[in-house]
Amino acid sequence: MEPEEKNPESKYGEARKFDPAFKGPIYDRGCTDIICCILFILALLGYFAVGILAWSQGDPRKVIYPTDSKGQFCGQVGTTLEKKPLLFYFNILKCASPLVLLEFQCPTTQICVERCPDKFMTLVKALKSTDDKEYYKQFCKDGVDMNRKAPEILKDGLCPSILTPSKNFTRRCLPALETLKGGIVVVGNKTTYMDDKGENINATDLLEASKKSNVVVEARAVAMRIFEDYTQSWHWILLGLVIAMLVSLIFILLLRCLAGIMIWVMIIMVIIVIGYGVFHCYMQYASLKGEAGSDVTIKDLGLQTDFSVYLQIRQTWLAFIIILCIVEVVIILLLIFLRKRILIAIALIKEASKAIGHVMSSLFYPLLTFALLTLVIAYWAITAVFLSTSNEPIYKVFNTTECPYSRDTCNPGTFNISNVTNECPDAECLFAFYGGETIYHKYLILFQFYNLFLFFWCVNFVTALGQVTLAGAFASYYWAFKKPDDIPAFPVFNSLGRALRYHTGSLAFGSLILAIVQVIRVILEYMDQKLKGAQNKCAKFLLSCLKCCFWCLEKFIKFLNRNAYIMVAIYGKNFCTSAKDAFFLLMRNIVRVVVLDKVTDFLLFLGKLLIVGIVGICSFFFFTGKFKVAQDVAPSLNYYWVPILTVVFGSYLIAHGFFSVYAMCVDTLFLCFLEDLERNDGTVDRPYYMPESLLSILKKSNEGLKTVD
Repeated sequence: MEPEEKNPESKYGEARKFDPAFKGPIYDRGCTDIICCILFILALLGYFAVGILAWSQGDPRKVIYPTDSKGQFCGQVGTTLEKKPLLFYFNILKCASPLVLLEFQCPTTQICVERCPDKFMTLVKALKSTDDKEYYKQFCKDGVDMNRKAPEILKDGLCPSILTPSKNFTRRCLPALETLKGGIVVVGNKTTYMDDKGENINATDLLEASKKSNVVVEARAVAMRIFEDYTQSWHWILLGLVIAMLVSLIFILLLRCLAGIMIWVMIIMVIIVIGYGVFHCYMQYASLKGEAGSDVTIKDLGLQTDFSVYLQIRQTWLAFIIILCIVEVVIILLLIFLRKRILIAIALIKEASKAIGHVMSSLFYPLLTFALLTLVIAYWAITAVFLSTSNEPIYKVFNTTECPYSRDTCNPGTFNISNVTNECPDAECLFAFYGGETIYHKYLILFQFYNLFLFFWCVNFVTALGQVTLAGAFASYYWAFKKPDDIPAFPVFNSLGRALRYHTGSLAFGSLILAIVQVIRVILEYMDQKLKGAQNKCAKFLLSCLKCCFWCLEKFIKFLNRNAYIMVAIYGKNFCTSAKDAFFLLMRNIVRVVVLDKVTDFLLFLGKLLIVGIVGICSFFFFTGKFKVAQDVAPSLNYYWVPILTVVFGSYLIAHGFFSVYAMCVDTLFLCFLEDLERNDGTVDRPYYMPESLLSILKKSNEGLKTVD
């Protein structure tokens, strides 16, 4: 039996009074929160201005192509370097300099080449043979005269002194280093080689230089492998997402017809799926027993770019077993303690199924939300890329001997006629990094911050628009006494029109509050990353407390906004009044909020978990080649977890899109249900609008009248 509420306290306002004129969402309403509406429009205009400014100044080629010493892009289509996509270092050993970590640039000449060198060769040796001259010339600066003497060519910095076998790594020619048994490092099957000066160079020195030169591009290497995996598996990922959409749609349709049975089937299936996950992880854990290297701990292994390595140690599978067992036990305990409330929650879900059945267009509204969110995310990402690449190339003086102008900014166009070349004959003016000192570049960080803030604001606004639209449509269903005869035509379209016409300001107000909290959380996360190496434990503790508090605040604001938008959709009042009314209504019925609304949220979450689990397990067996019938068509990947996680994440978003309609329907019906209990008493003059199923569970009835479900 549903617990009875105590008499509402005056501090939470008076209960709703009976109003014979009230028939659901009010149509005669006015504009709300006009100031916030104007502020939002001005902010959007400023956002567009920042985007236009970024697009006029930025150059995404800076993150796509490597840059040579002249600031030119290697492999750029339509230029003289189109057929030279790789970057070659004259002296890779100089990349071991600490300067690399400070300015992200090796202090050596870098040119664009068509291919990497594949053999040892010194300049002195190359000048003795015509064929070797032609081979060596492709790794020298344009216009070099190979008939000159080697010392003259090296003095002018036109060619490298020696070539070593190299491989293409993220469009850069790095030494082809290998590690033999015993940890012996070789390059071209040699542990040492001799340069022009007759000095032996150890392959280990090359390894250190390669690591330093690659300190910035290591993450990019992983990104490139992931990108390759996407190019190989994108059509299978798309098929997996289509399957997830079909499964979600079938589940929703079955829920419409067989809500009670489907809920129990869903609960049992979730327990079975998680149980199978525990079993599979245990089998993997047991199979690695006795295997060489399987007892290495994750801590000893450290961070690896090849994530498949972690699946070869037992500790990883043990961690999976523990996590899945905890999830399984928590779900079972919740089901045991909430078993009586599940029956009431099923009744609410059944009514939500009927509402969605009468307002079928609501199932397609998430497509509009998805399209708008995609537009917002794309605009933010493109603007962020253009802003981050809107710096200008900075050139600095690099030299091998002592020079007073070392690391000073220089102009490559006038460098050869400047005083620097007279005082430092071996100095060169080379590209160092991207930067700038104009007013635009000084405020670039503020533009990035504004881009991030407007991103959060717009995302929250799109989400709020969807919530108000669906709330208005489902409220029209609930307050229709004779269903479906009294339901207005095109409820979703009418609700969307009311939201945009009258309540853009209210939506912007609620979204602004949430965006401010989210930006503060981002700033706290940034500060946390900066303080990770600090020893001040008090600062770390204070920061952790702030992060926890703002996380809780964000969750509370999302909950309050959601219910405030429902009241906005029904009564057409401003955001603050609607938030207050919704909060007081929920506090007057706090017991029902806890035992009913949250139980339905939990059941809907299990539905999403089931869909994600089914699609995730199928994608795991497919991409790992465990389906024998699909072994021949499964793509060969660097990281098979890339498409699996993409399918799992995409499936969750798709399932969330469908179930968000259900969740909004349940929340709206629940708030209307609470108002119905306060407004009406079941008499002939004040009949309940709730269906017979809920009336019977609450042991209430309409005297002399019978509601039509």
